[in-house]
Amino acid sequence: MSFPLSFGRGASERGPVDVVIAAVVTALLGFGVMMVYSASVVEATAVFRDPQHFLKRQAVFALVALCLMWIASRIDYRRLRPFTYPILAVVTVLMALSVTGFGHTGGGAARWLRFGPIHVQPSETAKLALVLWLAYSLDKKREHVKSFSIGMLPHLIMAGFLMLLCLKQPDFGGAFVLLFLTFTLLFVAGARLGYLLGAAMLGAAFAAWAVRFTSYRWERMLAWFNMAEYRHDLAYQPFQSVMSFGSGELFGLGLGKGLQVLYLPEAHTDFVAAIVGEELGFVGVLGLCLAYLVLVSRGIRTALSAEDDYGAYIAFGISVLFGVQALVNLAVAMSILPTKGLTLPFVSYGGSSLLVSAAAAGILLSISRSRTSARNQKIALPVGRAEMSALLVTEAGFAPEPVGGARRGRRG
Repeated sequence: MSFPLSFGRGASERGPVDVVIAAVVTALLGFGVMMVYSASVVEATAVFRDPQHFLKRQAVFALVALCLMWIASRIDYRRLRPFTYPILAVVTVLMALSVTGFGHTGGGAARWLRFGPIHVQPSETAKLALVLWLAYSLDKKREHVKSFSIGMLPHLIMAGFLMLLCLKQPDFGGAFVLLFLTFTLLFVAGARLGYLLGAAMLGAAFAAWAVRFTSYRWERMLAWFNMAEYRHDLAYQPFQSVMSFGSGELFGLGLGKGLQVLYLPEAHTDFVAAIVGEELGFVGVLGLCLAYLVLVSRGIRTALSAEDDYGAYIAFGISVLFGVQALVNLAVAMSILPTKGLTLPFVSYGGSSLLVSAAAAGILLSISRSRTSARNQKIALPVGRAEMSALLVTEAGFAPEPVGGARRGRRG
């Protein structure tokens, strides 16, 4: 009996993966382990009496993430289709459990489920699950994507339900990412712009209401507007983060020589970019931004050259997921945006975020194999068939000119 997700005949015959994506992700994983150690050594020593406590855990997470990415890259992404609804159902149940009394509270939010020594953050898995479901549904309904009742409403309802579960935790940043992913994939699939603009205005109005009439969010917003006044309480973390970037100047203080690890709470998690800014300076932050830019651009390139709409939608969704999380995280660390609980992909400390991001990168690498596969299908033709030889000659550009001297365009 064969396992349903077997590698089958796909991996070697579909061509190699995008080496640039694989290299950037691997580099970010290694960089993340290094920066987590540098940012966490003081807290690890004070709390756990082990300077390498977080380093050991992050190194294990990174190794598992590399293995998971490799495995996912070897599986034909189209084999994920039958598992779309089971994955979405499991993730939805886990998110519901996290807000109905089973969630483990940390930092004022019940975002984790504890299974023995393992802590799972369902909102991280929800992002990838939503991308897979949207890609499957939009590909299935491609003929009706401009219809409001078929192409728009079901996707907004599902995304809205997951967003409400995120807000209940509460996780405003996660809800924003889910909404942004939904609008992006609907736009890419060809949904009517008027429907998207209307839904976006409703979403913005709801977000404003959720901020204004939730006391802690409104207080955080006021503190963000006037950080100097609230720098000792509500704005303490973003204020110290900005201090980190400022003290780093152009080239930084040097790896492991930063001082803000003494003052910036949880520096190895959502605010690890601030330690990058202090220890590696503007040059280090610029290099980090360029790495994400390359990752997103290669992901979009993979989407544009995918074999089918299903693969294209997944690649677009994963690329946007990496890009928007990195952008929001860096903007929050620099206090361009109010504080949100979003990790920096592949760099921030945390097993759930790291493993989900690695699985997403592996799926993206699997989709990237299709470019080589398409080229091989044109070359590896049966020998001895006259019509195939003629096709090869035509493709090579040696076919005789048609009558009238102008070439006929090929149907693409």
